[in-house]
Amino acid sequence: MTLMGHRPHHTTDNTVAATTGNKPARITTAAARALAVLRIVFGLTFLWAFVDKVFGLGYATPAGKGWIDGGDPTAGFLGKGTSGPFAGFYHSLVGDFWVTPLFMLALAGIGLALTLGIGMRIAAVAGTVLYLMMWSAALPPENNPVLDDHIAGAVTVVVLALVAAGNTWGLGKIWTGTNLVRRFPWLQ
Repeated sequence: MTLMGHRPHHTTDNTVAATTGNKPARITTAAARALAVLRIVFGLTFLWAFVDKVFGLGYATPAGKGWIDGGDPTAGFLGKGTSGPFAGFYHSLVGDFWVTPLFMLALAGIGLALTLGIGMRIAAVAGTVLYLMMWSAALPPENNPVLDDHIAGAVTVVVLALVAAGNTWGLGKIWTGTNLVRRFPWLQ
């Protein structure tokens, strides 16, 4: 059962319901709120990475090395931080004109979509691709032969889209009701 693309509504028994075909799917209001918090936290994580890489705030990106200062937020990681079977592929991307702008657009777009609760399908697909690329860039993971926080993040963004987490404490309902999204439902 999937809730993706359907608008939940609050029922009298403290649940949120969404129609999926002929059967209503239900999630408690508390669970919907917890998923909304999870969505916002993940969104802000992407937005923070974007801001830190733009301005070089001295956290993951050294001060004075931000994108705004002429630094390349992807070059250091792709050139020196990759390992495993795909390292050669990632090394070959260093300096390509499209890599950093696309990466920065992905961070900002995924972060805004998750934080605001809009475009959850696109955010789930883009977030999953980004997480899987980051996972594959540093194989094998340090603490587990297969799984790490990137895999957990990919699963999380998919689940958030499937349960329409943008509809609680987000702009998902408004977004879904726009003419643009009604015309192109894949934008949900």
